[in-house]
Amino acid sequence: MADAPEEKKLEQTETKPETSSAPGAPEAASAAPATALAPAAPAAAAPALPTPPAPKPAAKPWECELTQRLKHVYGSGLRDAAEYVGQKYIAVDGSIAHEVLRILHDDEGYDMLSDLTCVHWPKDERPFEVVWILYCFAKNTYVRVKARYAEGEEAPTATNLWPGANWMEREVFDMFGLRFAGHPDLRRILLPEDWQGHPLRKDYDIRQQDNEWVRKNLGIESGQ
Repeated sequence: MADAPEEKKLEQTETKPETSSAPGAPEAASAAPATALAPAAPAAAAPALPTPPAPKPAAKPWECELTQRLKHVYGSGLRDAAEYVGQKYIAVDGSIAHEVLRILHDDEGYDMLSDLTCVHWPKDERPFEVVWILYCFAKNTYVRVKARYAEGEEAPTATNLWPGANWMEREVFDMFGLRFAGHPDLRRILLPEDWQGHPLRKDYDIRQQDNEWVRKNLGIESGQ
């Protein structure tokens, strides 16, 4: 009879269910139910629309005492007076360009010719647009004067107003072939004097060159 308690203890040990819980963990802690749903995937964002291009700025009329006076004197010879992205310009008929430049120099104090350039519009009746960029030190202001010229026409020289126009006009002559009436020494300044063609015209191909000059002076078939 002394062996009975020992047998009971063994029986209890064999029937005790196994558990994987860590020591001291409550029996209520159990794995999540198998039927738990996974979180829903977020909805796909709508594709971003392309940003429309910003509208191009428009020129606005430039009205002031100067432009009113020029309109009164020259009428339709003043083609346009406007301001575009902060730049004031006067477009005039080519025949009065020098008179307008003189007024700006003598009466309005534009004592510096900041730059002189040209734009070539080969399909236009007057394809050469000369642009004089003037600066007034006293007012700290710029103004542009524009005038158009046809093939074979001459623009007026501004060397009697601003001596620095000498080299600028020579460069326009060299690159575009436009002549300036009254210029004291109109000849090429960048290319050889006997070079054929004017490289900044839009109908002058970027690969074009004076092959005859290259062969004669460099002794090669092509400078490309």
